[in-house]
Amino acid sequence: MASIQKEIEVRRPRGVVWDAIRDVGAIHKRLVPGFVVDCRLEGDSRYLTFGNGMTMREIIVDVDNQTFRHSWSARGEPFTHHNASLQVFAEDESTCRLVWISDLLPNEIVGAIAEMIEKGLSTMKATLEARRTLACSGAAIASIPKWKVTSRPPVMQVVNRSE
Repeated sequence: MASIQKEIEVRRPRGVVWDAIRDVGAIHKRLVPGFVVDCRLEGDSRYLTFGNGMTMREIIVDVDNQTFRHSWSARGEPFTHHNASLQVFAEDESTCRLVWISDLLPNEIVGAIAEMIEKGLSTMKATLEARRTLACSGAAIASIPKWKVTSRPPVMQVVNRSE
């Protein structure tokens, strides 16, 4: 079984980022626009259409407000097994770190899925960080914190494990 773990830093408070992630039926609008172009909820599942045309049913396993962790399981081709989670960790008051972990089979698709995850994370970062620059009143602008710039690059780790 292949296991993929990727991390990225987002210059937004954990609560703001978590609010977008936990809105599992609006990820195509609030979290990853363009990467996911349509999302609809039906029972405990969401049905996604990706920007590349791929469609997928995902079972929503959990949305945990205590640990800031969302988990899901993709069903159907190309997977024979898939489970994933996205968790938000506060780095400081204005910055958080996202950790996306996926376990999947078959091993042969790990490269393509790792690329999709990386694209998803970079879209999240761009979307969430852009939200703070939207036009707003002078009072709202004055309340926006000064953002800490770091040089820490995203971390990527791909691990292949045989059963």
